[in-house]
Amino acid sequence: MSDKKLLTGEAMKQAVQEMNRPENREMKYKYVQGMFNSIAPSYDLMNTVASFGIHYLWRNKAVKMAGVKQGNTALDICCGTGDFSIALAKAVGANGKVNGLDFSSGMIKKAKEKIVGTKFEKIISFQEGNAEQLPFPDNTFDFCTVSCGIRNLTDLSRGFSEMRRVVKPGGKVLCLDLGRPAIPIFRTIYLFYFFKVVPFFGQIISNQREAYTYLPESLNTFPPQEELKKLMENVGLKNVRYKNFFGGAMALHIGAK
Repeated sequence: MSDKKLLTGEAMKQAVQEMNRPENREMKYKYVQGMFNSIAPSYDLMNTVASFGIHYLWRNKAVKMAGVKQGNTALDICCGTGDFSIALAKAVGANGKVNGLDFSSGMIKKAKEKIVGTKFEKIISFQEGNAEQLPFPDNTFDFCTVSCGIRNLTDLSRGFSEMRRVVKPGGKVLCLDLGRPAIPIFRTIYLFYFFKVVPFFGQIISNQREAYTYLPESLNTFPPQEELKKLMENVGLKNVRYKNFFGGAMALHIGAK
C-alpha cells in the first residue's frame, strides 16, 4: 500500500481490511501513526466541527459516570491532543495524577502545548508510547481510559489486556468510542454523515481527506457495543456495562478489574 497514492472509497475500504489482518499489524501501526502525525495540527478544530462540539460533553459524562474522584490516578491511552486527559485532570484535582500516552509524536506535541501555563501542568504528564505495550508496572492506576482511539490498535484484546494489567484491583477501564445506532433511520443518516460529510470537512479543514476517509472505514472493523462488551469480559474485566450516547452513535464501556 503506497503512501503516495490517495486512498478513498473502495480503495480505502480494501486497505483497512488488509491492515486489520493479523499478519499486517506492523503495517497498520505505521500507517495510522503517520496519519495521526499528519492531522495533529488541525485535529482539535476538526473534532469540534465534525461533532458540533458535543465531544466535550461526552467526555465529561464519561468521567462522571466512571466515578473519577479527587486524588485518583489515571492513564489515558491513545490520548491524542489531550482533551480526555484534561477532563480526567479536572476530576482528580491537584492531589491526583494523570498520564497521557500516544504513539503519535505530533499529537503529544499538541497535547503538551495545550497545558503550558495552566494548572494542569502539575497534574498531567504526556509521553509517546505503544498502547499495546504499556510502559507501566502492574496495578499502578485507579483508572485506565481510551477515547476514540482503541479502534486504531492492531490487537484490541491485547490493548484491553494491557489496560486491565495497569489498573489496581478494583480499578476501572473506560472505553469511549463510536457505536452503532439502533434506530434504522438514524443509523442511515449517521453513516451517511460519517462516511460522506466528515471526509469533506477533513479536506476543507485539514487537507487530509484520506485520513478522514480512513477513520469512518475503521468503524466497519470495530465491534458493535455488545461484541465490545464481550471482548472486554474475555480479557478478564468484570461487571462490564455500556451506555449509549446520542442514540448509540457513541458508546461508553466500563469494566472493573
